[in-house]
Amino acid sequence: MHRLNLAILLGVVLWLSSTDHGRAQGVADQPPVSGPFDLLILNGRILDGTGNPWFAADIGVLNGRIVSMGRLNGTDAEAVIDASGKVVAPGFIDLHSHAAGGLISSNAQRRAAPNLVTQGITTVVLNPDGSSPSPVPDQKRRLQQQPFGPNVILMVGHNSIRRKALGDNYQRAATTAEIDNMRRQIREGMQAGAFGLTAGLEYVPGIWSTTEELIALVEEFTPYDGPFIVHERASGADPMWYLPSQHKPGQPTMVDNILELISVAEKTKAKVVATHIKARGADFWGSSGVIVNLIERARARGIRFYADQYPYNTTGSDGRIVLVPGWVRDRFRNSDARNDDQRDYGAELLEALTDEKTAEAVRRDIGHELKRRGGPENIVVMDHPDSTLIGQSIQWVADRSNGDPVEAVIQLQTDGQRSRPGGARLRSYSLAEIDVEAFARMPWTATATDAGIALPEDGPVHARFYGSFPRKIRYYAMQRKVLSVADAIRTSTSLPAQILGLTDRGFIREGCHADLVIFDPVQIRDKATFENPHQHSVGIEYVFVGGVAVVASGEITGELPGIIIARPGVALEK
Repeated sequence: MHRLNLAILLGVVLWLSSTDHGRAQGVADQPPVSGPFDLLILNGRILDGTGNPWFAADIGVLNGRIVSMGRLNGTDAEAVIDASGKVVAPGFIDLHSHAAGGLISSNAQRRAAPNLVTQGITTVVLNPDGSSPSPVPDQKRRLQQQPFGPNVILMVGHNSIRRKALGDNYQRAATTAEIDNMRRQIREGMQAGAFGLTAGLEYVPGIWSTTEELIALVEEFTPYDGPFIVHERASGADPMWYLPSQHKPGQPTMVDNILELISVAEKTKAKVVATHIKARGADFWGSSGVIVNLIERARARGIRFYADQYPYNTTGSDGRIVLVPGWVRDRFRNSDARNDDQRDYGAELLEALTDEKTAEAVRRDIGHELKRRGGPENIVVMDHPDSTLIGQSIQWVADRSNGDPVEAVIQLQTDGQRSRPGGARLRSYSLAEIDVEAFARMPWTATATDAGIALPEDGPVHARFYGSFPRKIRYYAMQRKVLSVADAIRTSTSLPAQILGLTDRGFIREGCHADLVIFDPVQIRDKATFENPHQHSVGIEYVFVGGVAVVASGEITGELPGIIIARPGVALEK
């Protein structure tokens, strides 16, 4: 059973009782607007999203908007919530969401996005990493066919439009005509209500895009003042696709990536977001200092540079990393008519190792992957036929035999689930807390999940699917004191709203949409673990999307009130 740290509990109590957080000037003295209201929230401690200290106020909601704040006790309302001792905050805005597929599911429970709304998320920004399932107008039409829980913001995906413009011949720079084609696709998406462009420069086909191509595309939507949200070319010392036996050295690093994005932002005047910012790999830990310095200096020159981050020191959606290089499997892919689930990857690896030159390349690449994933002591076995290995590190497995982590990786494949690439399910802790905290404390780093919609039947997922936003508040603000609770709320609300150009969401003030979260500051925390990820966060008592409760008394209501939020100037869509 989880026990709250006594010091943390004391800190929360002191924070709630502090006289420094009195009523906001001007709010308490305003005469209440006459009801009745659809919803009346009484006695809450308001963290309005600005980063300012909390103030006491009641909130009246009518027709999905906040219409009154002040002393409203006694006013008629259809529903009344006493939020005494609770925090009322704007609904959280997830800048990096993979919820698109779940929101068009035939399963209404999935469209309710239970793992997201129980974190306090009321708006998700879709099509991250340069990928969109279809052109924005088509995606809008598909979303309009069925109701869903959280609000939705759409982006144009660079990889998707690049593949459409270049076809299968994409391993090169785009021509002028092809860039014009991509610009047209961006224009169509923006006219349909998209907010900006995402890119996945570590993914196919974005790998081969040039800085000049990116600048030309970003210039297409700068009149709309939309953001350019970018998955990096590399998150550490080299890209994730790089293997020393297969590729030339000198590939871009995360520092090179940041310098490129600063150049794009400087030349286009656009808002640029380094999405899920990180410093991955044991040989790259501590590089947050260099990265932060580059961004701070750019911002001091007036460049609009931001980041988002999920607050964990481990990456990967479900822990299914494979340390044996993929090219070994590719050697045997077409060797017979068997399906992948009938292949014996252990036997294939053993056969590859019989050739001295191939064996040297395999071991070299495994060693590189171990380092990139945080070192053998930070890679944990999550599933294996030998139950004694579960929960142990690669280094532990190695120490039990000859002490060589590379040989331990080979052993996992040959002695493990031979029909499964790698032979085991692994999770790597490839980020250092010193870097996670350095990025988290920056005022320009928004909170995000990098997660989709998950239900328990989906199998293993990253804990961030369930816990990102409460973890930022509980662990990094209250426990680690990396930032204040008010700033943890700000980086989850008004900061992403600022990046997106929203003026009526991400704040609590009269006229704003009633996307609201009520949480207990003593109880709020993430529960999801990597052994048992499908656990909803606790302490989030109410979540409202446009004034409709999607979480009430800590329980999912199943309501589906979400809308497609269109870029300002384009009509909203139900």
